[in-house]
Amino acid sequence: MKIKNINEPAKFFEVLQQCKGSIELVTSEGDRLNMKSKLCQYIALTQVFRDAEIKDIEMVFSEPTDVALVLEYLVKG
Repeated sequence: MKIKNINEPAKFFEVLQQCKGSIELVTSEGDRLNMKSKLCQYIALTQVFRDAEIKDIEMVFSEPTDVALVLEYLVKG
């Protein structure tokens, strides 16, 4: 799933913590970061999301219900 224009990464990570399955961020180099890990979230914030805004990322969700949860956040904010 491609996700664009996340203005508040901290709130986005809060939603990810509510997910039941695994969530991976796919970096531009093809590496996969476990986004339920606080360490990986820190790495993502400091390296991948250098600005205060996430412009475009690719994420892989293992559970369809998690996709619905994230989509609801993205639509409703």
